[in-house]
Amino acid sequence: MSTDLDILLAEEWVKTPGIPLVIAGPCSAENEEQVLKTAREIAKINQVSVFRAGIWKPRTRPGEFEGIGSKGLKWLEKAKAETGLKTAVEVARPEHIEQALKHNVDILWIGARTVVNPFSVQEIADALRGTNIPVLVKNPVNPDLKLWIGAIERINAVGINKIMAIHRGFHYFGSSEFRNAPMWEIPIELKRLVPDLPIIVDPSHICGKRDMIESVSQKALDLEMDGLMIETHHNPEIALTDAAQQLSPGSLGKILNTLKIRETDGDISFESKLETLRSEIDKLDVELLQILAKRMEIIDDIGHYKKDNDITILQMKRWAGIIEDRLAIGSQLKLEEEFLKRMLNIIHKESIQRQTDIFNEGQSSEE
Repeated sequence: MSTDLDILLAEEWVKTPGIPLVIAGPCSAENEEQVLKTAREIAKINQVSVFRAGIWKPRTRPGEFEGIGSKGLKWLEKAKAETGLKTAVEVARPEHIEQALKHNVDILWIGARTVVNPFSVQEIADALRGTNIPVLVKNPVNPDLKLWIGAIERINAVGINKIMAIHRGFHYFGSSEFRNAPMWEIPIELKRLVPDLPIIVDPSHICGKRDMIESVSQKALDLEMDGLMIETHHNPEIALTDAAQQLSPGSLGKILNTLKIRETDGDISFESKLETLRSEIDKLDVELLQILAKRMEIIDDIGHYKKDNDITILQMKRWAGIIEDRLAIGSQLKLEEEFLKRMLNIIHKESIQRQTDIFNEGQSSEE
């Protein structure tokens, strides 16, 4: 994948060399008091230089809080004048850009739901033509690096060279401790392909809950990402959107003071390879669990069939054959025999228990 982008280094327009950029503010601007109070408290944190707030909120379902709308831009303008913090908002339509510029917003960002649609990104790019406002581009919801780069290319093609990528994780069909799986190998590959492109990480959307934000933020810095965007609300418990993943300004300050900026030599190939391998393990674990669940569904069907036809649960000849066959296959796959025996016995024990439960269905406790 070749890229030919004219992008300014982060140190040339948005951050101090060697110091991560930190953007903080509420998920949504809710009212003037909330915006100003949060901005005032964030301004006391030296590491933060940009105040963010969602004005227009793309929600999954209608009827949910979809943002306060353009009147919130006046509150941001007031917060900027009072605190000296730069301001940043998400835009999804050309008219959003027009209104943001009228209220002296310093930085725009394009959200994950918008990035998935090249038509929408192109409309935004066309509206940006002739301006020189910085634009941050979040990764698309799905793990598609080409789509992410394509959105960046469209913005760059209209003359915007103050561009930054935001890694906010990816939707993943499967169980995960994260709201959006980080899949670190993707932003690492983006950094390799476009070395001049600054990349910051949004741990709030990756985690989905505040107690994981510190560890993910440290991971981002360890991988030489250029900064962080962290959702911060003066009282997260009453936030109208994404309350669970927002920090209080006090908590944000403590985390930022705890994070370590490690010395690096500019080579992240080791971490890149490690994260790629770990990502493969995560995917395989989900597949393994799905296969086990499917196996247990079939075991249940067998249990019902045995019960309906008065067949005993334990079929020793069948079980002996399974052991012999699976050990032979495992040997060919270079799996240790003792490991396979333990695994098969655990699965067999669970299978027998499930069938026993099926046989006992409907029996009274007196029996």
